[in-house]
Amino acid sequence: MEVFFIGRFSPIFEVFQIVKRLLNSKSRALQSTSRLANYKRMKVSPTEPFKIVYSILNHEFLGYIFESFVVQLNHQGDFSFQIQNISSKNIKEFRTGIDQRDVELVGLIDDIQQDVILRKFNPKKLNAVDFFLKVYDTQKGDKLVQEAISTYLESCKAKILERLSGKDIFIMGSDGNPLWKPVMWESEKATIRFHFIRNEDNTHYFPTIRHKFQKVDFQYKNAFLICEEPAWLVLDGHLLHFEGHVDGKKIKPFLAKKFIAIPGQVEEQYYGRFVAPLIASYDVVARGFEIRNVSSTPKTVLTISEYSSTKKAPALFQDSDVEVIDEEEDNDVAFDLSFQYASFSFHYDSFAHASSVHMEKKGNDYLFNKVKRSIEIESQNVALLKEWGLNIRNGKVQMPKSQAFGWLQGNANLLAENGIAVRQNTSDAKRYFLGYSSIDISIQEGRDWFDINAKVKFGEFEIPFIQLRSYILNRKKEFLLPNGEIAVIPEWWFTKYSEFFSFTEHDGENDPLRLRMHHLALVQELKEENLATATISRKLENLRDFNHIEAVEPPLHFEGTLRPYQKTGYDWLRFLKQYRFGGCLADDMGLGKTVQTLALLQAEKETGVKEPSMLIMPTSLLYNWQLEAKKFTPDMKVLLYTGTNREKDTAQFDNYDLILTSYGIVRLDIELIQSYRFNYVILDESQAIKNPASIITKAVRKLNSANRLVLTGTPIENNTLDLWSQMSFVNPGLLGSQSFFRDEFQIPIEKRGDEEKTKRLYNLIKPFILRRLKSQVATDLPEKVESIQYCDMSEEQEKAYEEAKAYYRNMILQSIDTEGISKSQLVVLQGLTKLRQLANHPSMVDPEYAHGSGKFEDVLYKMQTVISENHKILIFSQYIKHLDLFRQFLNEKEITYAYLDGSTKNRQEQVELFQNNNDIKIFLISLKAGGLGLNLTAADYVFILDPWWNPAIEAQAIDRAHRIGQDRTVFTYKFITKNSVEEKILALQRTKKQLADDLISNEEGFIKSLSREDVLNLLA
Repeated sequence: MEVFFIGRFSPIFEVFQIVKRLLNSKSRALQSTSRLANYKRMKVSPTEPFKIVYSILNHEFLGYIFESFVVQLNHQGDFSFQIQNISSKNIKEFRTGIDQRDVELVGLIDDIQQDVILRKFNPKKLNAVDFFLKVYDTQKGDKLVQEAISTYLESCKAKILERLSGKDIFIMGSDGNPLWKPVMWESEKATIRFHFIRNEDNTHYFPTIRHKFQKVDFQYKNAFLICEEPAWLVLDGHLLHFEGHVDGKKIKPFLAKKFIAIPGQVEEQYYGRFVAPLIASYDVVARGFEIRNVSSTPKTVLTISEYSSTKKAPALFQDSDVEVIDEEEDNDVAFDLSFQYASFSFHYDSFAHASSVHMEKKGNDYLFNKVKRSIEIESQNVALLKEWGLNIRNGKVQMPKSQAFGWLQGNANLLAENGIAVRQNTSDAKRYFLGYSSIDISIQEGRDWFDINAKVKFGEFEIPFIQLRSYILNRKKEFLLPNGEIAVIPEWWFTKYSEFFSFTEHDGENDPLRLRMHHLALVQELKEENLATATISRKLENLRDFNHIEAVEPPLHFEGTLRPYQKTGYDWLRFLKQYRFGGCLADDMGLGKTVQTLALLQAEKETGVKEPSMLIMPTSLLYNWQLEAKKFTPDMKVLLYTGTNREKDTAQFDNYDLILTSYGIVRLDIELIQSYRFNYVILDESQAIKNPASIITKAVRKLNSANRLVLTGTPIENNTLDLWSQMSFVNPGLLGSQSFFRDEFQIPIEKRGDEEKTKRLYNLIKPFILRRLKSQVATDLPEKVESIQYCDMSEEQEKAYEEAKAYYRNMILQSIDTEGISKSQLVVLQGLTKLRQLANHPSMVDPEYAHGSGKFEDVLYKMQTVISENHKILIFSQYIKHLDLFRQFLNEKEITYAYLDGSTKNRQEQVELFQNNNDIKIFLISLKAGGLGLNLTAADYVFILDPWWNPAIEAQAIDRAHRIGQDRTVFTYKFITKNSVEEKILALQRTKKQLADDLISNEEGFIKSLSREDVLNLLA
């Protein structure tokens, strides 16, 4: 039979031979990569008996590596000459004769083959010849790539060798025979000992190896290290590995050498750098110097050291060597972990050996103290430190000073209980207090304040609480103790208590600290986090949970019925009054903030409060409030304090229960009215004071009252400072100073999206702001809520209106007196139409008119409020010219809207746009074009801009939104210009309602129904 073998590297053998001939100077051939190329290929049959073997071959460049083969067995069960490579590609063919370890071994051997090495370390895709000759060139070879390949191969080979126990192992012959020489895998580990003999001129150094209690003669025996990390030695057909982790590089020099001689002139350096670590890791016998074994229980030590950062010197010193030290208090400090055994200290190292060596030289003698370390105890203490929050890595951790001392002081007891000592680096200039510190705060509810009792201790020293407060508020972190040590205030004290200290108040330096009652949420939070003990009445605790506020009886003489959610709001307002808290009623537009407020004021009157309350609002709302007060609280005496002819005497206020005035009047009269004591000062549409620097904001802050409230549907319009301004008005100090609020809340929330700060702010204001959305109280609402919004004319508008009214009054009365009422209908209709348009906006009549309109401004304000609350509006007008004014405004503001009048061609497209597009909030509709046939249930607000004679027409418009498919309450606002024909038309609607319902179906019918007296009333 012809003998042959097949190797993995055979395909490139001939190429290497050619290269060899071409590059005679490169005498080292790559033939070792293909020992089997001289033989023909023959497959091993997996159906016949076979066995897997592992062969060690010496690659010219990669060193000792493995190959795996399957060998056919003959009839006697011996190896035949039929041999085939086995790899992960064909291993399944032989699964009947292999085990799981073989599968693993073959996979690992695949990973060290030449083609894999080329793929991993040959990014330039050189062919095998060029790659190996370039990388392993003796003069210009790439040492870094060589090292990377070696490290990779060592790791793979270590895994292979661990799994070879009980397998058939061979050394490959020079002819490529993989079964050339068998190797026995020795299960019993060998031991190694290093010997040092110090002579007068030098020190001899050599190792000895023992296996099975016998000394092994390994020098000059053609032994070789198949793996160096850890060491695996092939000697006389035996494969040896060692107890512990033996570095093969420590053995390799002695395979062909008896000893190494260390010259006397370099022995001290060599002993320190090489001998001491060797003694720590291995069994060492010495003659000529002493090795002393030290055994002791370790003491864990944390040493804290201060870092000083350096800055470049200023230009003045650029030519000198001046170094500027950064004196900032919160420089970093470092913790260094070490373990002390007897008198020896060792820095913690996660890769430390079980022993550490300390070398001493006395005269000409050397002493090596070999300290046996308890790695288990060291690791346990490191784990404890990490568990307590000190993230030690390689024995060190660096952090800001206040954070570091905060950790130390917070864990002082734990450190002491576990025997972990804390020391300061002796070279640090400052001496720090390293002991236990505490801050104990107790809070007691008083009548108008929370009284604060606090104690601060640093070890034996008790610090006045008032002193610590100033340090925390100014973020000063170092406090000088009486003994000269510096106590570093823990970082978590700043985090947890800075807000609390910012809100505390005191009269003198020695007076106790107090906290306003409206900081209830802060007190509750400190209590829940065990940062303070607090005694709070159950009733006051209930303010945090709105559902637990006690219900009270509504006022006896309140003319109306509070809806359930309005009654709850009234109860909340009464609760705030009981504790003299200010509040913000921020219900959605249309939910009845006015009604709830009037109920509160009526209750105040009925409980015998004598001082009047002042309600401040935009001028356009004065008349509405006056009408609502007359309707719901007719017993209250209401003064409308406004107008150029107002009586500027606060004594008149004594005769009233409620003073209605505007922001503008307060701004003008603040010097007069600031000294008057009111029961309540209430701001409606309180976003008017959102700018803390505005004149009106400064003015209302000067007002003197026992209680304060604000009413708004949009507590935040632009930014969180809007909220600060309003909440600081109702509860001064609740959110701290403006600068404190900016740094603590506004910047973190608006600039960084800090969710934790948002939550903190919410918790502070939660008890004092009540906001219900329509969706939340839907079950408490009727299907439709209709309101009339009275609008004042602007000065120029009123002038234009009065001139037109006088002109048409004379014309109409003359026609009626001359022609009779029936023949004057056209003139009446013409005059009333002009006046109605002027009441809307004079530019509808006079294109040259360049001034404002009270109604137009009021509609815009309401429209923007509704949009800001994410609602949709239908805006109806009889006049296309009126709609055009709003179209112009929306176009200028780049606000998208839907539009429909009689000329609109894409009627259905506009409807679908409004119904389906969430970004379209406004639908402008001509009353005649959109009064019937449209389904616009996406809207829940309806604005009627210019009501006319027949309420049925308006009802049809409202029903565009309030119809089947609408699952929300529809809010309707009729905008009526005061002292105009519109106000008179409302009165006529009531008197002629039955006539309109029964007979009138058009404008002509309405005009015909008017008498001379009706016309006179309309033009009065």
